[in-house]
Amino acid sequence: MNPTAVQFRKLDPKASLPSYQTPGSAGMDLAAFLPAGDAVLSPGSIAIIPTGLSVAIPAGFEGQVRPRSGLSTKHGVTVPNAPGTIDSDYRGELRIALINLGREPFTITHGLRVAQLVIAPVVRAEIIEAAELDDTQRGQGGFGSTGTR
Repeated sequence: MNPTAVQFRKLDPKASLPSYQTPGSAGMDLAAFLPAGDAVLSPGSIAIIPTGLSVAIPAGFEGQVRPRSGLSTKHGVTVPNAPGTIDSDYRGELRIALINLGREPFTITHGLRVAQLVIAPVVRAEIIEAAELDDTQRGQGGFGSTGTR
């Protein structure tokens, strides 16, 4: 099997497999699984939207759940923890956290493409406790310490 092949399991026949919309798409679109009816996302509210899918991401990779640009720019609907991470050992249902930052309620319908999934390599760092760290030009400068532009 291709080392970046990703297996998806439909938890219900009415679920939609993800799909890349163009040959150059980095992310595959994930669709809402709401066969019992629509979900209305009020301004300022967060909802967990099921996809009806589980996934097997290969070891050494993660799934990054990202907003769809059209939903975020046209309606203010985005992923609050973007990018959300799906670990390679997770086998539960993919569920997407969405927040409505817009001014109007937004209706999520069954099959609506609500987020995108990017498969990316992961590097696991070796964790080493250190008594001291090396000095850098930036040092302990935090938010905004490198300038305003």
